[in-house]
Amino acid sequence: MALIRYNPWHEVNALQRSFNRLFDDMIAPDNSDFGNISKVPAAELSETDNAVNLKLEVPGMNAKDLDIQVTENAVSIRGERKEETTTEENGTKRSEFRYGKFERVIPLPARIQNTDVKADYKDGILNLHLPKAQEEKNKVVKVNLEQTDA
Repeated sequence: MALIRYNPWHEVNALQRSFNRLFDDMIAPDNSDFGNISKVPAAELSETDNAVNLKLEVPGMNAKDLDIQVTENAVSIRGERKEETTTEENGTKRSEFRYGKFERVIPLPARIQNTDVKADYKDGILNLHLPKAQEEKNKVVKVNLEQTDA
C-alpha cells in the first residue's frame, strides 16, 4: 500500500478552481438560466418615510424598449437589448455586450400607491419614485404585553 502525504493546499486550490469556473460560466454567454444573472439590470433601493426610490441600471437602451409595471408590492421591468448588426471586412469582432430579453421583478419593502409613480430615465439609469400608500405612512402597531402571575 502506498503512503500519500496529505496536502491541505490541494483542497484550497480545488475550491479556487471551482469558483473560477463558476464566475467564468456567469460571464461566458450560454443558454443556461445561470448565465442569465448578468443580463438583469442592477438595482439600488432606498426607502424614506414617504416613498421608496428605485434605481435600475439599463445602459444602451431606449426608454421605449422598456416595459415597467408597478403593483402595490413589486416592480417588474422587462426589455430587450438588441444587437447592432455591422459588417466588417478583413477583421473579426469580439463583443462582451449582453443582448437579448431580460426580466426582473423586485419586491418592495412597503405597499405603495402605484397610481402616483414618477419615472425618469437619463444616461442609462432609470429612477422610479414610488410613494407609499397612506395606510403605510400612518401605520401604527399596538403591542400587548400579557402579564403572567408567578
